[in-house]
Amino acid sequence: MDATDLTHLRRCVELAREALDAGDEPFGSLIVSADGDVLFEDRNRVAGGDHTRHPEFEIARWAAAHLSPQERADATVYTSGEHCPMCSAAHAWVGLGRIVYATSSAQLSRWHAEWGLEPGPVAALPIRTVAPGIPVDGPADDLVDEVKELQWRLAERRSS
Repeated sequence: MDATDLTHLRRCVELAREALDAGDEPFGSLIVSADGDVLFEDRNRVAGGDHTRHPEFEIARWAAAHLSPQERADATVYTSGEHCPMCSAAHAWVGLGRIVYATSSAQLSRWHAEWGLEPGPVAALPIRTVAPGIPVDGPADDLVDEVKELQWRLAERRSS
C-alpha cells in the first residue's frame, strides 16, 4: 500500500462520514482507472431499507455498464471497509481488479462484539474466501481509528 492508496482510502472515509451524517451506515468506496482517474464513487444508501445498496455493489453495477472487461480488470476499488460477501461476489463476477480497504471485516466484527451488537445476517467472510483470485490490500493502519470512531457513532445511534 502506498501514498496514492492512502489518498484514495481517505476519500472513502470521507464518503463514509457523509453516509453517517446522512443517517446511513458509514461506508464509502470509489473506483480508480489504471491511469489513476477516479471514475465513480458512492457511499452506503441502505437506510431506505434496501440492504443491497452498498457502494461496492453500486461500483460493480456501474463498471459493468460503463467499462470494458479490460478496463474493469485494470481498475482498483478502494473502500472504507472490506467488502461483504455480496459485494465480493459482485466484484468478482464483473471482473474488477484489485481491492484496497481501510478496515477489515474481522475488525468490524470484533468491534461489534466488543460493543455488544448482534452480528449481521450474513457471515463476515474475507474477500479472499469469497473471491480468491482478486488481489487485496488492507487494512490501512493509519485509518483504522478513524473508521472505528465512525462505526462507534453508528453503534451509539442504534442503541439510543
